[in-house]
Amino acid sequence: MPPDLHLNGFASHRLTHESNLNSYVRIEDKATDDIAQHDAMFHPPIMSQTDRDFRFPFFFCIFLLSASFVVWAQTPGTPATPSVTLPGSENPFLGSAPEGKATAEVLQIDFKEAIDRGLRNNLGLLLASDQTEQARGQKWKELSDLLPNVSGRVIEDAQTQSLAALGFNKLFPLLSAPGSSTTSLPRLVPAFNFFDARASLSQSLLNVQSINRERAANEGLKAARFTYKDAREMVVLAVGNSYLQAIAAAARVETAEAQVQSAQALSTKTTDQQKAGVSPAIDALRSQVELQNRQQQLIVARNDLAKQRLSLARIIGLPPGQEFVLTEKAPYQELMPQSLEAYLTRAYANRADYQAAQAQVRSAELAKRAAFAGHYPTVDFNANYGAIGVTPSQSNGTWQVTGGITIPIFAGNRTHGDVLESDAQLKQARSKLEDLRGRIDYEVRTALLDLTAAADQIAVARSSVDLAEQTFTQSQDRFAAGVTDNLEVVQAQEALAAAHESYIQSLYAHNLSKVELAYAIGDAEDGVKRFLRGIQ
Repeated sequence: MPPDLHLNGFASHRLTHESNLNSYVRIEDKATDDIAQHDAMFHPPIMSQTDRDFRFPFFFCIFLLSASFVVWAQTPGTPATPSVTLPGSENPFLGSAPEGKATAEVLQIDFKEAIDRGLRNNLGLLLASDQTEQARGQKWKELSDLLPNVSGRVIEDAQTQSLAALGFNKLFPLLSAPGSSTTSLPRLVPAFNFFDARASLSQSLLNVQSINRERAANEGLKAARFTYKDAREMVVLAVGNSYLQAIAAAARVETAEAQVQSAQALSTKTTDQQKAGVSPAIDALRSQVELQNRQQQLIVARNDLAKQRLSLARIIGLPPGQEFVLTEKAPYQELMPQSLEAYLTRAYANRADYQAAQAQVRSAELAKRAAFAGHYPTVDFNANYGAIGVTPSQSNGTWQVTGGITIPIFAGNRTHGDVLESDAQLKQARSKLEDLRGRIDYEVRTALLDLTAAADQIAVARSSVDLAEQTFTQSQDRFAAGVTDNLEVVQAQEALAAAHESYIQSLYAHNLSKVELAYAIGDAEDGVKRFLRGIQ
């Protein structure tokens, strides 16, 4: 594991008012120490030939989670509309096999620890590992048709025979010597026994179909290994995204708490002024409504944070009910991207899912050759050696060697059907490869666009927060001087809350776009830690 990289400074408190009525959470840059090693993430898997695409459902889940933050940002004081999640198949990268049992200890989870736990317990990675084992087993099954098959057996046989049932009584008169007085044989042969111990060997000397099947299975195993590598990067994506969302939710809670304190102070001062006859009752009512709105926003933010923490715990495999705290913060670190062509070249060379798709195409090509080889003759060799006799001590050694050529003449067009089926599978594999190549181009381009847009949004959001704080400070001064009522203060407080939310959302989007770019070029496992520090 590379050295830890600690991301500090996601949310810091800043006092901006002389009257000490307000305290808002301001997300500012701080120096980064060292983040943690990552071990794989982003984009969906290609698991095996039949279920290689977890991609769409995974990104659909990511889209829904991100969209929820946008809705929250648009209506920061309004609770989200309750919805029902119907049971169904969940994306495996959003689940895990919990590790151990919950303890009374409060775990300190940094980014590195979260990634490490995800790589041990994430369900998607566990399934990918199992599918690799399945592919290895299939390879050995196909190889077994080309290897010698040796077997041994020991037989002790005791039996009687019915000569009448075999027709000897009818044949005996015809075969007996002239003048013989015996006209029939006994109906049963007296009991007899024999012993046989024998070793047998069978070997396929030439079977083009089996050879190509074994080669196809070997390519399938390579594809499964690349799929497992891609699954590791998927885990890094899933954990990183969930961790960043939890950090953003925590920043929203801090912001909401500061806003409640400010609204409480404003309400208290307005009430005192009303009692003193300085302010009208409408001002007191307005400040109370604003306070309740901020309290409602805080309830929603805390609930959202709790759910985000539960989601992260599910992904990294924490025991149900285990208490933990997140120790990392996510600052803004500018990343100067390379050219689009350089990223695309790296992506096509490094993406594990692309290499798996190429292996699937080679496997399908060999499978088609194997199907056509059903027209070819096969050469086989068989031999056995053993001892046979009445008893082991009275046995004699015997042996047999056979060799033969089997020439297929007509098998009911079975080979023709196999060829058609394998050809269709080859076309599908090639189409999926071309689609994936286009999707890689799309993902790299969109990751760069998101990175640039998020960086611009952060710059605008910072300026908005500064302007909103100045506006709020002036509105407070005007209200304290009796120049205006508290409506101006309430409106400035709303604008400042929206500015902070915009900054939190843009910072989350910027860090997530770095993770997306790292995966898009096939370098998530090693590149995420550098990208979050602003290093290529």
